[in-house]
Amino acid sequence: MATSEPNKTGINAEQQQELDEVFARAHKALAILETYDQARVDRLCQAVAWAVSNKKTFTRLVAMGIEESRLGDAESRMGKRMKIRGVLRDALRQKSVGIIEEIPEKGIVKYGKPAGIVACIVPTTNPDLTPAGNAIYGIKARDCVVFSPHPRSKKTSFETVRLMREALEKEGAPPDILQCLTRVNIPMSQALMARADLIVATGGQPMVRAAYSSGTPAYGVGSGNSTMIIDETANIEEAARNTRLSKTSDFGSGCSADGNLIIEESIFDKLVAQLQVEGGYLASAEEKELLRKAMWDDERHRTPDTVAIAPQKLAEFAGFTIPADRKFIIVHGDGIGKEHHYSGEKLTTLLAVYKYKGFDQALDMMRAVYEVGGKGHSCGIYSFNPDHIHRLGMAAPVSRIMVRQPQSKANAGAFNNGMPMTSSLGCGTWGGNIISENVNLKHYLNTTWVSVPIKEDKPSDEELFGSFYDPLLEEEEVITS
Repeated sequence: MATSEPNKTGINAEQQQELDEVFARAHKALAILETYDQARVDRLCQAVAWAVSNKKTFTRLVAMGIEESRLGDAESRMGKRMKIRGVLRDALRQKSVGIIEEIPEKGIVKYGKPAGIVACIVPTTNPDLTPAGNAIYGIKARDCVVFSPHPRSKKTSFETVRLMREALEKEGAPPDILQCLTRVNIPMSQALMARADLIVATGGQPMVRAAYSSGTPAYGVGSGNSTMIIDETANIEEAARNTRLSKTSDFGSGCSADGNLIIEESIFDKLVAQLQVEGGYLASAEEKELLRKAMWDDERHRTPDTVAIAPQKLAEFAGFTIPADRKFIIVHGDGIGKEHHYSGEKLTTLLAVYKYKGFDQALDMMRAVYEVGGKGHSCGIYSFNPDHIHRLGMAAPVSRIMVRQPQSKANAGAFNNGMPMTSSLGCGTWGGNIISENVNLKHYLNTTWVSVPIKEDKPSDEELFGSFYDPLLEEEEVITS
């Protein structure tokens, strides 16, 4: 059939028709959305957030997503509905219409304007959370959002967007403020990104690179390899409990899930024992080798079937069995470097532990981990030593450091820290991204700066140049013929 033949953009006629119709509807919706005041916009944010984050609905979406993708853990994924509440909290506390900030001493007034039509790339591990979070920030900024779901979980994303569209319609707003593509594949996502005004790309590195090469302004994310340093001052019970929470959240599918622990030698054995109390299974040398062969090929490519699965399934896939009550698997790290598989990102219920002596060595090991992968993303520390925390802050090539917190729960914002709530984590130039912060409301806005004259703020040359200033060099030379 002619409709199945791809055009020069790589999509077929049916996909082209869908894309044309989606953008036509989005432009009409955008013209209406731009007229809404702050109160109207805030109410719409509340409506769409409640439509998908109430317990009954989110339970259904979680079950649907796991059944469709065969990835993740229903119990811990339910906690992500709290992230939607967090995004809503942050959005409601900020201005986005008209004057959004005033700096009288500088004579500056800032006005918020829509970015336009936002293309949102949805990862298979967050088919419900990512659309909800992006919808809240997008609507708050008076943007229209078009979602491109992952083919492996597209039905769940489509249902999530359908529910939010229904909520908009009930409020008398155009449902086409939010739309979800149905004929999705990589060329379709690329065509969407090329036509949008802004891209928020959450997912694998190939898709993020495609976003940056689309010609459209884009916010992407970097890959993770989250690593925690645990020093001699740490509360061992707290560190082990938080590690379990981070490692088991959605079966370790998130890029923030703890992958490596670098532990001071004086507490190493106690901590590893406490990790087992928390549900860890310490693999033997033989089991560790079986896991390595199962998880990576000779080129270090990760086996997709090992991502985001229960530890019992991971062990079974590798060729051994573990007790039914174990929640994650622990292996002793055998070195750090590209030739050592376990020092890289794992994205499943597997944790590597390493021993250090002296905090200088801990920092050296941390740096080596990020040379393997995950530079720019995140790390953390369990310590009550302010100097250690400061030294890690100075040394770590990452965008966020969590102190005594489970990274997978804390990196993207939590109710007990000040990180902006999000589902997209910028990783700076380390990770090939333009921002080194959590993607939040300000990134969905255009901002107009209005400047009025102020009292002159011009320091003297002595103040500016300090000891370098030489007044003799500023004297006028007399030019003689």
